Amino acid sequence: MPKFRSPSTSEPSRRSPFEGADADSPRHDSLPALKALDRRSFLGLSLGAGATLALTACGGQSTSAAKSDGGTLKWGWALPTSWDPVTSSAGWDVHALSLVYAALTKLDPKGVAVPALAKSWKYNDDGTVVTFTLRSGETFSDGSPIDATAVKKSLERGRDYEKSLVAAQLIGVEKVTALDEHTIELRLAAPDFQIPALLAGKTGMIVNPKVLEKDAASLSTKPAGAGPYTLVSYVENSKAVLRRNPAYWDAGQIKTENFELHPLPEPSTVVAALQSGQYNVAQIPGSQVKAAKAAGLEVQVIPSMVVAVLDVHIGKKPFTDPDVALALKYAIDREELLKTAAFGYGEVTRQPFPSGYAGHDDALDKLFPYDPEKAKELLAKAGYADGLKITLSAQKAEGVPELIQAQLKKVGITATLEAIPSDQATQIVYIQRSKALYVDQFAGRDSATQAFQVLFGEEGLMNPGRTTSSELEKALDVVRRTPLDAPEYPEVLQKATGIAVRTMPNVFLYTVPRILARNPKVSEIPAYTVVQRFEGVTVS
Repeated sequence: MPKFRSPSTSEPSRRSPFEGADADSPRHDSLPALKALDRRSFLGLSLGAGATLALTACGGQSTSAAKSDGGTLKWGWALPTSWDPVTSSAGWDVHALSLVYAALTKLDPKGVAVPALAKSWKYNDDGTVVTFTLRSGETFSDGSPIDATAVKKSLERGRDYEKSLVAAQLIGVEKVTALDEHTIELRLAAPDFQIPALLAGKTGMIVNPKVLEKDAASLSTKPAGAGPYTLVSYVENSKAVLRRNPAYWDAGQIKTENFELHPLPEPSTVVAALQSGQYNVAQIPGSQVKAAKAAGLEVQVIPSMVVAVLDVHIGKKPFTDPDVALALKYAIDREELLKTAAFGYGEVTRQPFPSGYAGHDDALDKLFPYDPEKAKELLAKAGYADGLKITLSAQKAEGVPELIQAQLKKVGITATLEAIPSDQATQIVYIQRSKALYVDQFAGRDSATQAFQVLFGEEGLMNPGRTTSSELEKALDVVRRTPLDAPEYPEVLQKATGIAVRTMPNVFLYTVPRILARNPKVSEIPAYTVVQRFEGVTVS
């Protein structure tokens, strides 16, 4: 393949993962007939390529003023499954973990990897070695130095620790070398230009090696990082109290002295809780937007990478039959779900990336239209002309699961709803893999190939069937070998998306924006697409 100029943050690229291909690129809207299938290419449908739209986001930061403006920000959101980024079992945790850890890079509002603990990086010509230069003088919250040796130990733990849930993301990192105090080299098994984006999330969060050596188990409740805040107290399932970290590398942008993190509020009480001061910022569902505005609260609808999805375990009957899994894609009326359950906030989708993202192919959203008759035909072909019974699992039976249950009934599928406690869902559904059909939301990932691995990889946490497509793996290898600022990057990424949508059983439903309601005394929240950040936020 041709060689491209290696991107370095000394000269940041203007291309973001949210910039699409040319609007005149070819589209293939027709759906070929279903082929004979094997376990590695479950839905074996051919590929189409298409165009994407550009999603713009405002940004820009000043680095003046190292002093905070005081105040307490109380965020009703979610507490992490673990304060250890390596054993955290939910993608959603990255929002909370970003409060107490700093990573080598971070994503700006447009989704571009920019400097964080690493002030710059550079690839060799063929993309097999990437060298990061660390900021000098940075420390963990306990005063220990953040040097190349600390980074090496942290990354190697993520890759090698037997209980690591980010190990699959680092499997391609063959060797980590501390070249000197401030220079760290990652030698890769194959070209991979996704590394700077990958290391912006949990995978790149640097853990204090002193704690790793003395009491690594304590990290589940006592984070040891170098983030914008440090944890003062934590009551599991109740509240985390944090305080501004003056040693944070970008402390000048952290204006709020105190931070409280609370579990997600109940929809029926969230507005009242905001009015009472229990929270001053909270995630709210679309059903509460009107009530929040009527109560004098400010409401922001922030585009996100979150997509509602039905996860299908193709190792469990009746979904061992590809026709049954495919029938689900035609049996679901996504438009009704968006309008009724999400109150119109978001967009109907049939793919894992939102419109505007480089990997989103507009043509794919013409696939799998709502077609109950087509679903019935596929079920009859699979031997279920008289209907079948299944269990539909979810964290709550109300809302989306009930609507899906009613829609499936129309095509002859009788679904019994099963509620799984939220604190056990990851363990039961994705680690034990004991459920056949599960209503969930995919929170997106910092790197596109990381998202593919989580959803579709043979070790992917959100791939309960643990099977994949060899065609998809080949396409992803091309993605990794393509620099993010290469003109053809959107095209090769869309090709991989198309293969995944056609060959994997996941049923994508609609995008889920981040809807935040806030007390007017809290300043506007920055519109970061992947991970919510709070640089510049004040509480008067």
